[in-house]
Amino acid sequence: MKIFYKIEDVAKMVGLTKRTLRYYEELGLLTPPERSEGGFRLYTDFHVERLKKLINARDVLGFSLQELQQYVAMSEEFINQRDEIRQTEDTGLRLQKIDELEQTVDKQLELLDQKLEKMKSMRSEIHQLKERINEAKKKYKQE
Repeated sequence: MKIFYKIEDVAKMVGLTKRTLRYYEELGLLTPPERSEGGFRLYTDFHVERLKKLINARDVLGFSLQELQQYVAMSEEFINQRDEIRQTEDTGLRLQKIDELEQTVDKQLELLDQKLEKMKSMRSEIHQLKERINEAKKKYKQE
């Protein structure tokens, strides 16, 4: 039996506002939930888990909304490809699908690598700033 949650409940569970949930739905980051007879959104555990992954990607990885959209698209592509592999009996076709799956994972890694490079660059700049501060401290201590 599916458990349904109201938008207020989901907002509290994941730490977002109702407005943000609606916006994520509008952007395609979150699949539209079913609606009650009264038109209220009815979220499931699938939606909650999806939101937790989005929040994690946003907060931990520092993804922008555009990057989140790419991430979601790649994740969905991965799931679809994985399901196709499971449903394919033909060995040659299965191998082709596995190659496609690998390409999708490579795209995901590339997205993460780009983010890591930006972070490394920023970290390097801050380290240089710290070195200049330490040099200034040494200079003024010698005077």
